[in-house]
Amino acid sequence: MRRLFHQLVALSVFISALALAAIHPISALAASAEAPSPLISHRAPAERPRLMVVGVAHFDNPARDVVNTQVDEVLTPKRQQEILAIVDELAKFRPTHVAVEWPATKQEKLDARYAAYRVGTYALTRDERDQLGLRLARKLRLPRVDAVDWLDEPPGNDEDYDYQSYATAPDAKARLAALSDPKKGKQESAMLARSTMGGFLAYLNSPAHLAEMHSEYFDFAMLGDDEKAPGPNWVGAWYTRNLRIFAKLVRIADRPHDRLLVIYGAGHAYLLNQYATDSHAFRIERPVQLLLHADDGRPNRAAR
Repeated sequence: MRRLFHQLVALSVFISALALAAIHPISALAASAEAPSPLISHRAPAERPRLMVVGVAHFDNPARDVVNTQVDEVLTPKRQQEILAIVDELAKFRPTHVAVEWPATKQEKLDARYAAYRVGTYALTRDERDQLGLRLARKLRLPRVDAVDWLDEPPGNDEDYDYQSYATAPDAKARLAALSDPKKGKQESAMLARSTMGGFLAYLNSPAHLAEMHSEYFDFAMLGDDEKAPGPNWVGAWYTRNLRIFAKLVRIADRPHDRLLVIYGAGHAYLLNQYATDSHAFRIERPVQLLLHADDGRPNRAAR
């Protein structure tokens, strides 16, 4: 009896809904079609632009990182041929936008450099933003190269982030020495010296290597105690910087058919990929195969 009663109630509700739809067909149709959500976390896979992050060592050796890889002269004919091969392969991703590690607040300066390069009045420097970013954008005839970096001072005082001054205890000194061991940079420099640029960048962008580099930030977070936390503060500022970069990337590539290629210091690649995946903002594509294809023994080409 109870089951029959529930069936009759369900039937009554269904008939009432049909009657309302017949009376207000336009309203019923509008109610069934949801407006697109403004939240990136609600994006369905088909709504997500594609993102490819190419992590690099800094070609011009600014020596601003904790561990620095010494890159040999990239303007030699050999390295130029290798870089041209990389640009050719990255173009196969068919990016609609190219973004580089350049302050977003100085977009006009980057625009002027790119405009001069396009008309042949600017000579490319060693900088990877020139060698890869400008070259790739011009090859694809893109109207601009996007500046997406953020490197302003985080809130608080400098001493709040000064993990080096904090590291006075023996265990903290040992941890800091291991984290800043120059041997790691020298090993990568030696690897590059016996490799092509494409092969070296493929190694840098392998998921295992990116995860290994990222894991060391948790050791930096150990440089602190219950009263002072310069290590965690510094790592938090690093996460914040990458969140600011990520937010800029989302604003640049905001249509499902957009394809955004990002050229950045390799230390950023893990977090940018993680943010892009966890947020549902992008569909990730990895550059490793393209970089390996740049190292496939094709005939040499004149630099251009």
